[in-house]
Amino acid sequence: MGVMEKFRLDGKVAWITGASYGLGMAYAKAYAEAGAKVVFNDVNPEHFERGLAEYKKAGIDAYGALCDVTKEDQVEKFVKDVEANVGPIDILVNNAGIIKRIPMHEMGLKDWQLVIDIDLTGPFICSKAVLPHMMEQKSGKIINACSMMSEFGRETVSAYAAAKGGLKMLTRNICSEYGQYNIQCNAIGPGYIATPQTAPLREKQADGSMHPFDRFIRSKTPAQRWGHTEDLMGLAVFLASPASDFINGQVVYIDGGISAYIGQDPSNLDESKFAAEEEVEGNIKVKD
Repeated sequence: MGVMEKFRLDGKVAWITGASYGLGMAYAKAYAEAGAKVVFNDVNPEHFERGLAEYKKAGIDAYGALCDVTKEDQVEKFVKDVEANVGPIDILVNNAGIIKRIPMHEMGLKDWQLVIDIDLTGPFICSKAVLPHMMEQKSGKIINACSMMSEFGRETVSAYAAAKGGLKMLTRNICSEYGQYNIQCNAIGPGYIATPQTAPLREKQADGSMHPFDRFIRSKTPAQRWGHTEDLMGLAVFLASPASDFINGQVVYIDGGISAYIGQDPSNLDESKFAAEEEVEGNIKVKD
């Protein structure tokens, strides 16, 4: 097999959870371009229908259904339906997730549990459902959606950080337990991505100055820019392809270097160098 052929996904069935829009859809489109058959689910009927229409518009014959990743019976039924209609799942991307920005001392147990259920228990349930076939065929790829909050804390995101930290360790444990079956489990840790949802954080202020959060992120990022969805697609394909067969249990951060940099004083940032910057956001919305 040639080097470039190792990055192909021809004939593979890739299930991306919650991929009706956002980063999940970006991953799915990249997989389709690499030759994979795309499978997705969503718990929201409206989002699901919009996602299905978007895939059709892009010329992608995606198979999807409504499915709640926190409900084991629904996930098991979904996997059986996919096997019957598309084929056994070769690639699983645990993308579905939510965040609740609430100070910890004000967060109710219900909100805490919801974040943990979707962001951590969901990946456990979905991974558990695809592992038997992967073990039988002695190959498989599981990719988890970690976060910079898998490593760092921030105010108001206690449940999210706890879930993503747990997901990092679940990634390592799946590697440890199932590597013997030629199953690789890795994770993607996106930094701050320029999307329509985060656009308000980059808008100029009334006096023409940078938004304080935009200045903060750029000052903490060696690349001095926000990421774009296109920055994530290559890694998503790589971790799903034969090219990564000896990479296991890793969290790869795509953050422009922010996790390796203590940062500079935001007041020293030269705003003029960003004045003409063109941001490519496309039409993909993403969950924060």
